[in-house]
Amino acid sequence: MAEPAELPVLEARLRELGPVVVAFSGGADSAFLARVAHDVLGADGAHAVTAVSPSLAPEERADCEALAQEWGLRWTPVFTDELADPAYSANDGERCYHCKASLMDALGPLAADAGATVVLGVNLDDLGDHRPGQRAAAEAGAVFPLVDAGFTKDDVRAWSRRLGLRTWDKPAAACLASRVPYGTAVTLGVLESVAKAESALRALGYRQVRVRHYGDLARLELEGPDLERAVAARAEVVAAVRSAGYTYVTLDLEGFRSGNLNQALRES
Repeated sequence: MAEPAELPVLEARLRELGPVVVAFSGGADSAFLARVAHDVLGADGAHAVTAVSPSLAPEERADCEALAQEWGLRWTPVFTDELADPAYSANDGERCYHCKASLMDALGPLAADAGATVVLGVNLDDLGDHRPGQRAAAEAGAVFPLVDAGFTKDDVRAWSRRLGLRTWDKPAAACLASRVPYGTAVTLGVLESVAKAESALRALGYRQVRVRHYGDLARLELEGPDLERAVAARAEVVAAVRSAGYTYVTLDLEGFRSGNLNQALRES
């Protein structure tokens, strides 16, 4: 078993890189990175920036702002429009590449003006999945300090808990476009439907949830313990999802699996 990553190693890496612009989505990884960068480099040396677009759930954008206020981060929202890129909207296997390219187009000038390095909260566990966005970010000069310091997802959560960060057990989140099967066009309406359905389910108390979009059918992925609960409360679950415009509501009995739509790429 590998030894747990050590916080001083990450801190040293950030000092080497500083100043930095942190791509701050509000998830456990980027939040941890933003907070440690702030603690090490201060507000002058660590700038947390959130890319705001229809692919970011409204609750996530609000939580980024809340975290920045709680932790005293220097924080800026920037607006990106990846939907204007036909290559992104087409939603082939390289969609994430175009998304991260758009992100770097927004963060790059901020970093250049400050003589800073763009850093992303990619950890070692992220390297094993289909993540073309990592390639786009690296090609544009972004650095992954968590990878450099040997941090896994478990390390991020463990150190976040030790530091008292409320994000230590935050459910995994990904852009809303990841709910759309490859080959199905990503549109504003689709993203809004997914966002509304997931928000309605979270309001019912389901923390880890994915609404996979198949036209007028929604396939719900919930954590194992929530599956029986959802079946027992199926009337309110169906009503919540239908409020987002779906006609048919199905429950995936395999439960929540991050990135499971990538299986289609592995099988092609």
